[in-house]
Amino acid sequence: MATDRIALVTGANQGVGLQVTRELAAHGVTVLLGSRDLARGEAAAADIPGTTAIQIDVTDAASITAAAERIRSEFGRLDLLVNNAGISSTAGGNRTPEQVAANAKASTVSLDEVRAVWDVNVFGVLAVYQAMLPLLRESDDARIVNVSSGVGSLASNADPSFPYHSIYGPVYPASKAAENALVLAMMIELEDTDIKVNLVSPGYTSTALNNYAGTESLEDGSREVVRVALLGPNGPTGTFTRWEGSTIPW
Repeated sequence: MATDRIALVTGANQGVGLQVTRELAAHGVTVLLGSRDLARGEAAAADIPGTTAIQIDVTDAASITAAAERIRSEFGRLDLLVNNAGISSTAGGNRTPEQVAANAKASTVSLDEVRAVWDVNVFGVLAVYQAMLPLLRESDDARIVNVSSGVGSLASNADPSFPYHSIYGPVYPASKAAENALVLAMMIELEDTDIKVNLVSPGYTSTALNNYAGTESLEDGSREVVRVALLGPNGPTGTFTRWEGSTIPW
C-alpha cells in the first residue's frame, strides 16, 4: 500500500521506535528515523528502505528546532508524529525493573534522577509537540501517537490488585502519568481541529528500557502503535489503548 505520508518517530534507532519505523516504512510511509545520536540513526536507517535518519534530542531545544526546520525545508509538512523517545532511569547496568523501583521510593529518590527522566519523558514530549505542531497543521491527515505505558495509569495504580501497584514511584511510572496528563491537554487543545491525538501502551515489551526483562516481543509490543498510527483520517482520536484497541483507564 503506497502512501505519501511523512512521519517522524523519535527515539527510533532501537527498540519499539525502530520496529515501528520498520513497519510504517513497509506500509509505504516515508519515515524520519529520529535519533539523539545521528550515526546510530543512520546505521539503523540503512537497513530500512524508505527511511532517513534525522538528529533529534528531545531534551535539546536547538536540536528539536533544527529537526523541525529540516522537515519544513524538505517536505513542507508532517503527517504523523510518533512521540516514542523515553527512558526508565539514568543508570545503566543489568538491574531489573524491581531493583530500579527499590531505589526510587518517594521518600528517598534522588531529585536529580526524577528531573533527568522527566526531562525526556515529560518535557521532551511537550517540546517536540510544540515544535512539530505547525508542520502537522500543514497536513490534511495529521495524527500524533504518543507512546506511553499502562504503568502511568493513576486509576490502575490506585488499585492494590494492579500487578505493578507495588512498584509505582516518582521516576518512570509517575513520568508516564505526567506524560498522559500532557497528552490529555493536547487532545483537548486539538479536539476542534482535524489533528488526531492518541495515547498507546506497547505493553511490557523486551527492550533496553527494562533491561530486556519484558515478556512481549518487539513485534507484539509495536503492533498497537502501528495500528493506531495507520488509522487514517476517519479513525478515532482521544484514545488511550493497548493491543488490540483495549482501553486503558486514565
